[in-house]
Order: sequence, then structure tokens, then C-alpha cells
Amino acid sequence: MTSWAGRTAADIAAAVREKRVTPREVVAEHLARIERLDTRVGAFRKVRADAALAEADEVAARPDLAELPLAGVPLAVKDNLPVRGEATRNGTAATADTPAVHDHVTVARLRAAGAVVVGVTNVPELCVFGTTDGVHGIARNPWDTSRTAGGSSGGSAAAVAAGLVPLALGNDGMGSLRIPAAHCGLVGLKPGYGVVPAGIGHGDWFGMSENGPLATTVEDARLMFSVLAGTAGAPGTDNDAARPSGGAGRSIALSLRSPLVGVRVTRPYTTAAREAAGLLAGAGHRVRRADPPYPWWLGTTSLAHWTAGTAVDAEDLDPRRLTRRTRVHAAVGRRFARSVRGGDRRAELRRRLEPFLAEHDVLLTPALARRGPAAADWHERGWLRNLLVNTGCSPMTPPWNLTGWPAMSVPFGTSVSGAPCAVQLVGRPGSEPVLLDVAGQLETLRPWRRTAPLD
Repeated sequence: MTSWAGRTAADIAAAVREKRVTPREVVAEHLARIERLDTRVGAFRKVRADAALAEADEVAARPDLAELPLAGVPLAVKDNLPVRGEATRNGTAATADTPAVHDHVTVARLRAAGAVVVGVTNVPELCVFGTTDGVHGIARNPWDTSRTAGGSSGGSAAAVAAGLVPLALGNDGMGSLRIPAAHCGLVGLKPGYGVVPAGIGHGDWFGMSENGPLATTVEDARLMFSVLAGTAGAPGTDNDAARPSGGAGRSIALSLRSPLVGVRVTRPYTTAAREAAGLLAGAGHRVRRADPPYPWWLGTTSLAHWTAGTAVDAEDLDPRRLTRRTRVHAAVGRRFARSVRGGDRRAELRRRLEPFLAEHDVLLTPALARRGPAAADWHERGWLRNLLVNTGCSPMTPPWNLTGWPAMSVPFGTSVSGAPCAVQLVGRPGSEPVLLDVAGQLETLRPWRRTAPLD
């Protein structure tokens, strides 16, 4: 008997289109795996078992089944995006347990492409922090369950890395998709501004937050991205977002420096970036060491936008039902909100960095500075302690939310605990196909194990 849990989304969709398996069979097998393993991982806040099976039957009955790029593919959705019929809790007790009437546009696009939503995933409160824990549970890294899955798309990343679903929808406001992807050994793509519909919280954290895919292969990430961007055609057709951009000979800058003053990148992550650069050089790319001209004020600007975004999202919530670290984060952000709205730091950052990415096609960096913190109740600890732990682990991601340029995490190597390590690829606006192409070359040159050995 063929096992479908752990297979790629591309494999599953092809088999469903060719009627070698039914959507119900695929979904039922993944639901059984969730029931067996998620108590150890904590990926899901809500599993939609009955609803997902009914949706699978609806997909099977569609007259356009043979044209669906994600036919019958089980999907997990981050719990800050509305899913029709489910409450959007955003990781907090302060939100209402009221079912959403409509899908978020990205969820609607994935469902229209044939995907089946099997559940909504755990997030930290208001999707603020780089560890996923709170009133709805702790999401653990399936490769090392003593460690966090990262955040804020931690539940989504844990679900994919554990083989509970082949694809998950996450989003990224300061690294919230790339950070858990890096911890959990996944491909995670933050598109550039405006490429995929956002509509996250109250104003997308001043336009910094983007929705994107979490997958175990570059092919699956490319496929899901094309659906999210609205460029996916029928299977076998060509389109700009899904097509590899082709060719070696790109100019790639390798930078090992932390963008944030005072944060050190540890050896496993610098080693991964160096080795990835070596492989790409051997494949014919022009690779050289070069650091972007990060300004000294990048850290304070990142903090101002991070906290101010939370202050806006918390405006209509009862502060008594928020955890202390979130209340403090929002209070700090209220002091910054006016300067963030009226400031020009993001435009200045783009002006400083544009010449660098005009000279280089891709920037290659470590994805993280160190392995993930322990899987623990970080929401019960102080704000400053959370701030220092988050910043010390993931200083590499915020600049690219501030600029609005595409960036992605790609598995590469292992950390000291044996969990996956990762590198980050960054490009100029519109370069998502280029980043996916370079990531695909890394996957070919140094394949990674796709799912954690939990069975």
C-alpha cells in the first residue's frame, strides 16, 4: 500500500489528478498521522478532521480536478489568517472564539487550487515573538522536541517538518516565516512587497508582513508560491512565478556579518553559509565576500517597527487578557507609533542597500545566529528576556521586512544538536524566481532530509 504522508505536494497532486488516489484517502492518512504524532509536536491549535474529509470529497467531485495544481493536498494555515468556519485566535485569549465567515484571500486561492485545509496552527500571542508558545500550547521543533519550532509561524513549520502536512501557509513580519523554516529544516519564502496579498492584522505591520509558503522542497515552495501570487496555470503550463529562472553565472555576495550591532553569529551558521557559497561557486556562480552597508541604527529601527506593529494590533483587545510580555511590547510600541508612521527610515535603508543589490544578484547569509531556544513557556517570562533571546537568535531577517524585498530560508547543514541548519537568500524586488532557482541548485548539490524521524 502506498503511503502518502511524507510525500511532496507535487507528488500528491499529480496522483490525485491522475486518479491513482482519492483526496479523501490522502487527507485521512495525514489526519491519522496528526492524531498519532501531534501530541509530541504541538503544531495545531485546531484540527478540522470532519470538515477536511468533507472538503476532500468536494475536491474529488470538482469537474476541473485534472487542472488543479494542488489537487487534494493537505494544508495547514497559520492562526492569524481567517479560515471559513474557524475562529482566528491569533495565539491569545483576548480574541473572540467566533468562526470566520470568509477565507482570507490566500486561503481562498489555495482552496481554489485544490488544497484541503486540515487545521489551523499554533502561534505566539499576536504573532509577536520568535518562539511559539502560549495559552494554546507549545510548538516544538520535530527534529529536537526540547527546542522551539521558532516563531511566529512555528506551528505551521512544525506541521510540515513532522510530515503532518506537505504544505503550510505562514507569514513574515520580522522573520516569522524564515525563522521557523530555518529551525525546522524547511524552505520558507517571504515574497517581496505586493507580490502576494497580505491583509495580516491591522495594517500588515506598516506593510512589512507578507504571506508565503513553507515546504520541504523547492519544487513545492515554487508551486505554492505561484498559487499564492495568482500566477499558477494548469499543471504542465508555464508561468513566470513557477518557472526556474535558469542559469549559473550569477553574482552572489556572501556575508557572515550580523546586521545588528552586538549580535554574534555562531560557527554552525557561518560554516553553513561558507559551504553553501563554495558549492555555488563550484556550480559556476561568481561568489565573493561582501557585507551590505547596514546602518548603525538598524537595531533601533527594527525595534520601533516591531513594537509599533504590535501596538496597532492590540488596540481593540482587552489588555487584561494579554500576557505581560505582550502588554509591555505594545506599550513600548505606542511610544514609537507616531515616528514609525511619519518616519523615513525604511526609505533611507532602501537607498543605502539598493546599490549593493544592484551589484549582486543574490545575497547569501546565515539564516540564524544560533540554534533555537528551549521549548518552554516564554510567554510567562519577562519582556526584556524575550527580546534578548529573540534578537540573539535571529538578527539576520528584519532588514528585508523593512526594505520589502524578497528573502528565503533554505536548509543547509546541521547545528550542534543535529537539528537542521540553514542559509538565507535575499534578492532585489521581483527576484523571487531567482531565489528559488538558486535554492533549487543548493538542494541538488546538497540534498536535505525532508521530514523529521518521529516514527
